Amino acid sequence: MDIKDRVGQRLKALRKEKNMTQEKLSFESDVDKTYISEVENGKRNISMVNLEKLILTIGYSLKEFFDDESFL
Repeated sequence: MDIKDRVGQRLKALRKEKNMTQEKLSFESDVDKTYISEVENGKRNISMVNLEKLILTIGYSLKEFFDDESFL
């Protein structure tokens, strides 16, 4: 599994833990819903700026995001 897939899966899992839809995340983070979908499905590279926006909007820190066995 490449890094795009791992980042996308982690983002999706954390978003779902917070019971947040892609639409709500898009609205609250000011990041396009289609972009979020493509990132979550490993089809698109995400910029560090957008990754930080999404992670913070969901309610996690960068440390918490990357502190996962899929990144070891």
